[in-house]
Amino acid sequence: MTAKATELKLDIERIGTVSAILTQPAHARACYVLAHGAGADMRHAFMAKVAVGLAERGIATFRFNFPYMEEKKGRPDQPAVAHAAIRAAVAEAARQCLGVRLIAGGKSFGGRMTSQAQSKAPLPGVKGLAFLGFPLHAAKKPSSERAEHLASIAIPMLFLQGTRDDLADLGHLKPVIAALGAKATLHEIEGGDHSFAVLKKSGRSNDEALAEVLDVLVAWIDQLA
Repeated sequence: MTAKATELKLDIERIGTVSAILTQPAHARACYVLAHGAGADMRHAFMAKVAVGLAERGIATFRFNFPYMEEKKGRPDQPAVAHAAIRAAVAEAARQCLGVRLIAGGKSFGGRMTSQAQSKAPLPGVKGLAFLGFPLHAAKKPSSERAEHLASIAIPMLFLQGTRDDLADLGHLKPVIAALGAKATLHEIEGGDHSFAVLKKSGRSNDEALAEVLDVLVAWIDQLA
């Protein structure tokens, strides 16, 4: 399925303007507002592969830079700034993709900032949140404090997590998801790290692991009411 990638500018009220990319296949069934991780921008190879892979499966993506990344600053934005960027992105995605189902979330930091924004005030029109590696804690410091805000979210959530993810010990994550009940779904990528890369001895490639991520994500999006 061919897709058109359109470069856009996203205005964030009282903060500034950042770059964005809408990757839109013909007759898209949904649009995923895809926020980047802390260390790499919207053009990172992982983000681009997700956008292309979802377009091949009939799902549009709206990628954008957080202001600190647009300005090439090292330290991520304060949560309030990140939340404002996400709200602007969701609003613009809704304008660009009229009438299609909206999903929000993203890679690591971007996913967590999206869930924080949703917990403070629902993102208009967003039907579910999907996390590509939820960063539950700092590397080798297992805890679940970063997940406390998830309890106040009412819409469905999908957690796609590698079993080797240093930022999400499954022994801590599984009880969090169990406590969230039916609104939360966990899918484990066997042998995947925080970016779903797998070891050579696993017998499959990184591209095959990412295809599993995208297939599960699309199936989840399609079953959202």
